[in-house]
Amino acid sequence: MRIGIIAIGKAGRGPEAQLADDYVRRATAAGRALGLGPVELIDLDPKKPGKAPEAEMILTAAEGAHLIACDERGRTYGSRAFSDHIAGLRDQGERRLVFAIGGATGWDRPVLDAARSTLAFGPQTWPHALARAMLAEQVYRAVTIMAGSPYHRD
Repeated sequence: MRIGIIAIGKAGRGPEAQLADDYVRRATAAGRALGLGPVELIDLDPKKPGKAPEAEMILTAAEGAHLIACDERGRTYGSRAFSDHIAGLRDQGERRLVFAIGGATGWDRPVLDAARSTLAFGPQTWPHALARAMLAEQVYRAVTIMAGSPYHRD
């Protein structure tokens, strides 16, 4: 199952972008034997401002995928439960899983309607660069949990 992390806006070249890239590389390498990957970061830069153009780009990029929208009001998972959820989607035959990180003004309704679920990193709002890095790390952690790696400790 291919995994994508779609984010509105550019990641830049800071340490958060480097961290996200590193975790995506690790998740791709560790996931091969598990039928996961590649994991990719997809940055979308709408030409027009606003929720509707962002939603259109997200929905186009996620077409045909199992979409999970990141939202502070979404479901929270422990790392093992998150790993189990990803493994379950893979085992159900999903071919592509996409996590979407929206723009600064939040989600337009069509994205939330199209999403199969929502994911939160708690009730706080996080900067996009950190959200990308945190999500990439959790995907990597999920893969290592499935692989039985000692990376995750309970």
